[in-house]
Amino acid sequence: MESCPHHVNPSDGLRATITWSAESDQVSSGVAARAHFQRGSSRTAPHPRLFMTRGPSAGPFGRTTVQATGTTARCGLGMHEDPVVEFQRLHSAGCFVMPNPWDVGSARALERLGFKALATTSAGLAWTLGVADTEVTRDQVLEHLRLIVRAVRVPVNADFQGGYATDPDDVAANVIMAVTTGIAGLSIEDFSGDAADPLFEFDLAVQRVAAARRAIDDSGTGLVLTARSEGFVVGRPDIDETIRRLQAYAEAGADCLYAPRINNLEHVSAIVAAVSPRPVNLLINAPFTTVAEAARLGVRRISVGGTLARTAWGGFHHAAEEIADAGTFTQFEQLPDVDALLGN
Repeated sequence: MESCPHHVNPSDGLRATITWSAESDQVSSGVAARAHFQRGSSRTAPHPRLFMTRGPSAGPFGRTTVQATGTTARCGLGMHEDPVVEFQRLHSAGCFVMPNPWDVGSARALERLGFKALATTSAGLAWTLGVADTEVTRDQVLEHLRLIVRAVRVPVNADFQGGYATDPDDVAANVIMAVTTGIAGLSIEDFSGDAADPLFEFDLAVQRVAAARRAIDDSGTGLVLTARSEGFVVGRPDIDETIRRLQAYAEAGADCLYAPRINNLEHVSAIVAAVSPRPVNLLINAPFTTVAEAARLGVRRISVGGTLARTAWGGFHHAAEEIADAGTFTQFEQLPDVDALLGN
């Protein structure tokens, strides 16, 4: 069976990327076909129920009619790698770095440096808005995801915090909203927001991951689901409890497991072994290890959280502080050509 991805340009200005079987006259998204609506060259909404029929032209690259909310389109000839499929492939073997941009410019710059996938950072976004990490709303995050996805071609993973809800059904509903932004994956964490009891109760935490899994499965998109346990972030640095939770999240359907702020390499190795063969994400927000060493430990994915954003803020603040305190401008030397970094 031959599968071919196509670019489709509907009359309303959206583009759909579709994979269909050359042996089938009609297939549906999530079975033998996959579709991601795009505006311009960027993904904005995966369509959960889309049907296609081969047109009269001979061969798999002939015309295709796309029936999605009454829209009919002509199939283009350009090949396009589904970002979800590519993101899944990256998680299948080896070790890759998935840095965290905080705006469109930083996302484009990181893509031009050759990184194969990117992840948003809730903290980095919050700082651009001048608020604390916990004060960014769900709708602000959804709009941010759309902007980042439109800006790059590589897969984008969403830092979706705790799903912006407590109840599993509400988490599922919000995950569906995130799916429509065109992301290739997202993370759900178990931080409760309660300083006195900062981790969701165990069973509830597992139910929330399971709800996110069901929402993704129902969408037919195959997004990579990462489950995070925040004990080492919120003052509950218990490696045994962290492993217990990550194992349960894997059983609940998480594709990738992640416990941020762990910088003890023995703990890293223990997590990798405990959830194997599921891939593990390691946060490197300090120089406690290297990509090569993390790979030897069995880490599949490396992220940096808000640390790149903090380095940018550090340079900005150092220069501004010098101006305010000394009236000098010595930091205004050897600065990058930002247009060149962005490919403008």
